[in-house]
Amino acid sequence: MNELFSIAGKVAVITGAGGVLGGNIAQHFVQQGAKVVAIDIRQEQLDNRVAELKQYGDDVIGIIGNVLDIASLEKVAEEIVAKWGQIDILLNIAGGNMPGATLEPDQHFYDMDISCWEKVTNLNMNGTVYPSMIFGKVMAKQGKGCIINVSSMAAYSAITRVPGYSAAKTAVANFTQWLASEMALKYGDGIRVNAIAPGFFIGDQNRRVLINPDGSLTDRSKKVLAKTPMKRFGDIKELNGAVHFLCSEAASFVTGAMLPIDGGFSAFSGV
Repeated sequence: MNELFSIAGKVAVITGAGGVLGGNIAQHFVQQGAKVVAIDIRQEQLDNRVAELKQYGDDVIGIIGNVLDIASLEKVAEEIVAKWGQIDILLNIAGGNMPGATLEPDQHFYDMDISCWEKVTNLNMNGTVYPSMIFGKVMAKQGKGCIINVSSMAAYSAITRVPGYSAAKTAVANFTQWLASEMALKYGDGIRVNAIAPGFFIGDQNRRVLINPDGSLTDRSKKVLAKTPMKRFGDIKELNGAVHFLCSEAASFVTGAMLPIDGGFSAFSGV
């Protein structure tokens, strides 16, 4: 049974590894014996992350890469294959939102900064598509591999104030299904593509809208918890087990799925 769930020895590419979510998952994968390739566009954050990860294992490398630059990703893929000969797992973690694309309570859709909309939709959608194309090509040649994308609760139903992020993460959910079908039909059952849909976790990007400066809950937080049967926010480490499972042989017949990790938020009507 342990072998069925093992990811030891697998080469895992993690985009956005310099961030909180990417770094958390990278640490878990190193601790589980995977060979981790940490990718980020920011040199300082990447260097710090690699130094941190090496406390848990030696099979870690950091490579500067831009998920919106196909030529950059191609060079990264070549470097990985030259070092470890294969790519078993791609975790498309790079993404996020920005203040200009988040509407304040008194703003209207027409007030949104369209340049921020374009940045957010580009990063979250194409920042998933481009790495899947380049690293997925390596998997197609191998006849095996696993891709995990990150969608959102916003893909299930509308969430106010975050139109760009919502649109992009809904696109990621659809793209996950499309790519899962494409890979299985053309390259066999050895390549799987799935997504996770995190619920509400307090992080740097959403802290401002969930927690008041005095540490109390915002009105938005109260609404979130009212629709969450578990009545709490998630701990970021609670994402690790789901991602691990989807990357293991235990999930060998799971593809095109989107797994909510949300304390029941997506299941509960609020009544």
